[in-house]
Amino acid sequence: MLAERHKINYLAATAIVVGSIIGSGIFMKPATMAAQLQSPGWLTLVWIIGGLFSLAGALVFAEIGAMFPSTGGLYVYYRRMFGDFFGFLYGWAGFTVLNTASVAAIAFVCAQYLNYFLHVPDLPPGMANAVTLHLPFLGTLYPLQNAGVKLLAVGLVLGLTFLNYLSLKAGSWLQVLSTLLKIVVVALLVFGIFFSGKGDLQNFVTGSPVPGTLFSGFIAALTGAFMAYDGWINVTFVAGEMKDPQRNIPRSLFTGVVICILVYLLVNQAYLYVLPVHVMAGSPLVAADAIAVALGTTGSSIVAALIVICTIGAINGNTMAVCRVTYAMGKDGLFFHWAGREHPRYLTPGNALWLHGIWGSLLVVSGSFDMLADMFTFIAWVVYLFGAVGLFLLRSRMPGHPRPYKAWGYPVLPALFICFAGFYVVSTIWNDVTRYIAGQAPVVNSLLGLAITALGAPVYAYFSWKKKRLLRPHE
Repeated sequence: MLAERHKINYLAATAIVVGSIIGSGIFMKPATMAAQLQSPGWLTLVWIIGGLFSLAGALVFAEIGAMFPSTGGLYVYYRRMFGDFFGFLYGWAGFTVLNTASVAAIAFVCAQYLNYFLHVPDLPPGMANAVTLHLPFLGTLYPLQNAGVKLLAVGLVLGLTFLNYLSLKAGSWLQVLSTLLKIVVVALLVFGIFFSGKGDLQNFVTGSPVPGTLFSGFIAALTGAFMAYDGWINVTFVAGEMKDPQRNIPRSLFTGVVICILVYLLVNQAYLYVLPVHVMAGSPLVAADAIAVALGTTGSSIVAALIVICTIGAINGNTMAVCRVTYAMGKDGLFFHWAGREHPRYLTPGNALWLHGIWGSLLVVSGSFDMLADMFTFIAWVVYLFGAVGLFLLRSRMPGHPRPYKAWGYPVLPALFICFAGFYVVSTIWNDVTRYIAGQAPVVNSLLGLAITALGAPVYAYFSWKKKRLLRPHE
């Protein structure tokens, strides 16, 4: 048991929410989203819609988190709602494709901006494309592409894994500090651009979608927005290590998501002020390019350094939180038992941390930022969809259970969230398959994520059999 003074308080919990959300997405995804929409108005609308539905999801899970404030988050909730099998499938998806891919994607972006200064050499094109991994019906991976950036990303993942292995308190303090730095960084970015006087207000209204592409572009851009907003759920993973979790989970979720909506809208408008939408669409490092227009190349270097700081905080927040699911599964006997052991001295889930760190490093090597981001975002919204359905089940099955917080707008708002999440999941699969068939994407990211998740079924059967055998009386 952690002493009360070692537990996570409201400020640290809010820092986990904000720090886990504001990472790589707002610094990379706006360029891709601009290319998909070709319209500043629709681009702004996507950020608003993505933020509002993320907030709706946070309010749903705030009720569930306050009901069951245990380490493990969604894994614990799913077991309560749907039983051990669905709980395990979530935990498996979290380990293999959801949480670790999130860390890998953010680390990849952090390494790209870090490489702005280090200039780590890549392999020659012939060698980088020599090794391929073909996934039948799903696409092809090129693990040696961007080898220098991937090496830096792996170093970031393993380094922050080591920090959180040594101390929960150190990880929490780094999260608070990095989150405060993020707010300062974003404020400097926004005000520096707007007060430069080098933008054009016409950029906010100039541009329109290509006829016939608005629906597919909107769905694809929404995936980018959801990726950028993802991470709010992480605070529920550390509920068992939090002070007054019934009160602080809802407070930190609401505060953190609202802060991020405001931040993202300001940053997106700042980009548009100095970069017309068609220019933003072709920008590989959109934040650095925007500040370069406003303040010159020196400002671009400063922003690249500050973005490294921001993304390090996001890697740390995700690393600290998400391994708790695998840790909880190990303690329940539904995964390797050693994954559920605490370090005897540091009292951290050390084995689960290293397991996540190693697998996350392999994911870095396997794919690009966009592939990892789209894959984990899609699976996350499948998870959120079923979690919202579970809220109705819990209200029906456990009407008398204490609810320190009740989801605002129930049942209308949660029902709208379910409808929207279902629409998003189905349309994303359709859109991914269409783009793959048309040769516009090398991998069907949504189906790849579902395929990896489905592999958890035989794994569950094995661990369930093993657990029953251990519990069976000796004859």
